Amino acid sequence: MRVGIIGAGAAGLAAARHVSSYGFDLDVFEMGAQLGGTWVYTDDVGKDRYGYPVYSAMYKGLRTNLPKEVMGYPDFPIPEQKKSYLTQAEILDFLNLYAENFGLKKYIKCNTMVMDVRPVDNQWKITCVDKPTGQIFVNLYDSVMICNGHYNDPITPSIPGQELFAGTIEHSHNYRDPERFRGQKVLVVGAGPSGLDLTLHISSVADYVVLSHRVAEPIKTQYPANVEIRPDIKRILDFDKVEFIDGTCCGFNAILFCTGYRYSFPFLHDSCEISIDDNHIQPLYKHMIHIDKPTMCFIGIPFNVCTFQMFDLQARYYCKYLNGLMSLPSAEEMRVHTQEDMENRQAKGYTKRQMHMMGPDQQSYYNELAHDANTAPIPPVLVKLRDLSVKRLYDDLVNFREDQYKILDEQNFVKVSN
Repeated sequence: MRVGIIGAGAAGLAAARHVSSYGFDLDVFEMGAQLGGTWVYTDDVGKDRYGYPVYSAMYKGLRTNLPKEVMGYPDFPIPEQKKSYLTQAEILDFLNLYAENFGLKKYIKCNTMVMDVRPVDNQWKITCVDKPTGQIFVNLYDSVMICNGHYNDPITPSIPGQELFAGTIEHSHNYRDPERFRGQKVLVVGAGPSGLDLTLHISSVADYVVLSHRVAEPIKTQYPANVEIRPDIKRILDFDKVEFIDGTCCGFNAILFCTGYRYSFPFLHDSCEISIDDNHIQPLYKHMIHIDKPTMCFIGIPFNVCTFQMFDLQARYYCKYLNGLMSLPSAEEMRVHTQEDMENRQAKGYTKRQMHMMGPDQQSYYNELAHDANTAPIPPVLVKLRDLSVKRLYDDLVNFREDQYKILDEQNFVKVSN
């Protein structure tokens, strides 16, 4: 069995750890200069030194949104320390420690861009380029695991009158630090974790920041005095003036969209028969396995999850299948299961964009994977702590990262400091 793994971030490393544990041959293709995926910081935006796209969305000063107690792997937790919320550099160090512990670095081909993946005679042909030399490599694999993350293709909305605006308009994908906004009036669009966080970052240097959002519930976080919350944008009126849906107007030097990302797999040939419609990827069984070509697997598609823990569980599940220790249902049965899951989500009011969202459904998803693969589940305490941490982020963004937690057992945790 020969397995090709695309991406050496947290998901790709979990895949490599479990694929290698079964003694399979493997290659891990990483487009960056080092392992770590989204946790690698670079000043580069747009194109890298070799002329290839920069997919990093990491910015200076980032600290995790989830406590370290949730972010480790099941068999390799983040080393104990006083604080719970770590920096980008500390998570990257942890991923390097994980790779060293399980002997994964020898499998990773850095600065290697996957250009094409397609099925050929019950195998997968992967074409990639060595970025520094431009040399093309083609190899065949019995299975391919796609672990390239969520933060590659930014969604940038179009606003009526946008062509009139004289300032800068860009997506947070290209944000690195707040300095270029010093002394400016800045409009941040989007109230997800990035929008909330970057509003706080930028307010430290900007004259005035407005956070525009369409979230139904009010934002509870108490921002500095130079931050104002406004509703959704209606239109741009002239070279600097923006009108909001409540009829108020304000002038800005810059607009920063924190409006999320599209799932993107530009290397997948049409013959892979994967479709993406408003971030709903099909046909995937359990949000991960290609129903018609089950030797293709996606690790890390579900969101609002315990990320590293879920990556590991998905990798364990899939490797049980690859090793013949677990059988999958028939293609038709997988299609029926997937359709039922989609209908259940629609009945809850989920949109197409939320077809891979877990959130309140995550524990049952984890338990189902663990049961089917006869492997250890993700303890409920991690889901409880994750959910509390997300609530704390929205309630008290300024201070929540000072919280410190301790896991007591599979059901319980305590806050030991705030």
